[in-house]
Amino acid sequence: MNALRKPGEFAATRDGYGKALREMGARDKLVVAVDADLASSTRTLWLRETAPERFFYSGISEMNAVGLATGLALEGKKAFVSSFAMFLTGRAFEIIRQSVCYGNVPVKIVGSHAGIFTGKDGPTAQAAEDISLMRTVPRMNVIVPADAIEAEKATWFMKDFNEPCYLRTNREKSALIFNDDYKFEFGKSVLLRKGSDAAIIACGALVPVALQASLLLEKEGISLRVINMHTIKPTDKNAILKAAGETRAIVTAEDHQVNGGLGSAVAEVLAENNCIIPFRRLGLEDIFAQSGSSADLFQKYGFTKENIAAKVRELLGKKGKK
Repeated sequence: MNALRKPGEFAATRDGYGKALREMGARDKLVVAVDADLASSTRTLWLRETAPERFFYSGISEMNAVGLATGLALEGKKAFVSSFAMFLTGRAFEIIRQSVCYGNVPVKIVGSHAGIFTGKDGPTAQAAEDISLMRTVPRMNVIVPADAIEAEKATWFMKDFNEPCYLRTNREKSALIFNDDYKFEFGKSVLLRKGSDAAIIACGALVPVALQASLLLEKEGISLRVINMHTIKPTDKNAILKAAGETRAIVTAEDHQVNGGLGSAVAEVLAENNCIIPFRRLGLEDIFAQSGSSADLFQKYGFTKENIAAKVRELLGKKGKK
């Protein structure tokens, strides 16, 4: 697609979120943000540069943060609330369910430092269950941007979105995929590379890795379709079924538990539509990860282009070049 960027640039998705908030503060007086004492890390603090009177700390209390954001939204504000994904979706789950979703209040919930990409903060801060938690709640929508540009565009979308929404962001920098003119389409995945042999459906920090895997397999004569499934809920069912009908195998990749996240969402679509196709999920295999650099953790747990390529070969019954 024309919106793809040349390789070599990196940025964190949390920065895309912060950039959008900063610009929103200057343009829309209804935008407010609440943070549970981690605003510098989540980038919510960037709103204070343009709208200090519309930035609020709740202290180390995620439940209060979500409650405050809910109240502000009920008063007509476009309310964003942020913290680390583990604390926001874990500690504040009840308030998200009862106050936000049950009441169908359009609070924009942004969980930062998600997945093992968080690295050295360790397993107690590595949210690897947040997608699962959020997609099970009625009325909640879930977005996992692939790069900082997509995070920025998704944040702008959420500003005027009149439903509860969860946006997942990362601390570490990852490769930029899109150009500045990229247009985010909620609920519609992005076909990054065409392919007819197999499809890799990825989200978040695993999208750049999936693209690298496609280039690796291309050298072996394997045509790999790469789909960026940035909206986990609602899932782009048409893209999944199209991949199932036009390729011979599907692999999902996510920095999350294999249970309940993107892989489960894709599996549900395939099963409910009676699609018989070789299928594998790449993610954490029902385990807690260790502490370490994001690069070392991705290597240890198989979040690599080599492992994705190996899974594709396995499903296609092919072997890689020696």
